[in-house]
Amino acid sequence: MQKKNKFKVVSVSKSRYILPSVLTLIGVCLGISSIKFAMDGNFSLAVMFIVIAAILDGLDGRVARMIKGTSEFGKELDSLTDFVSFGIAPVFIVYFWELNQFGRIGWLIVLLFSVCCVLRLARFNLTKFEQNEEWKMNFFQGIPSPAGGCLVLFPIMYELSSFSAFFQIKNVSPFLVVLASILLISKIPTFAFKKIVVQRQMTLFLLLGVGLFCVSIIQFTYETMAICCILYLVMIPVSIFNYRSKLKNSQNEIIEEDQRDIL
Repeated sequence: MQKKNKFKVVSVSKSRYILPSVLTLIGVCLGISSIKFAMDGNFSLAVMFIVIAAILDGLDGRVARMIKGTSEFGKELDSLTDFVSFGIAPVFIVYFWELNQFGRIGWLIVLLFSVCCVLRLARFNLTKFEQNEEWKMNFFQGIPSPAGGCLVLFPIMYELSSFSAFFQIKNVSPFLVVLASILLISKIPTFAFKKIVVQRQMTLFLLLGVGLFCVSIIQFTYETMAICCILYLVMIPVSIFNYRSKLKNSQNEIIEEDQRDIL
């Protein structure tokens, strides 16, 4: 008796490629939906959707590497999603919130950020490292697009938090968007956090930190988001110093190897 073949959307050997792509597609849906909420004046939910999309963007690549589900299709899909979710959606939210008050200048700032984001993504896709430069994988050239998208939303996060009772920063939105645009296309090294090694004795403190962060993001949502943006900006000089230190050590190792080969 002939057995009937069961219908399968994807073969078992290829099923591991689905989960990272699903996370990526959820991210682009969140990014597009955030524009709709911004048009309706619901900026709190619009900002929340972008932050969740940024978290998913950080997870999809790591999930793909953990389950060995990386693919060229996934890489291209991730770049296209990043442009929509972080190159268009955040700056549109800021435009509906404040930049539209500046007329054509405000729209020019929107275009500037989007163009810088797509240039940054194109450069990232073409970035390759030699075998002796694998340490550079821990750094980005310029800030990544999710970080840029969150930084331009910082004034909205601040206004939605209790910090706004002290002073207003709404008018700095155009300058912050321009700054984020410059950082996107710059070659300033920033931490990538791709290969983080946690020592066993530090695991408990890591879990404690994650727990405290979850509690703070639930109880003080926009205050926590605003503080995270400030901390990220503060970490940029630290990443520059760390990059230069590692670069110097790498160059010294190359010189030592050349000297040994000559001898």
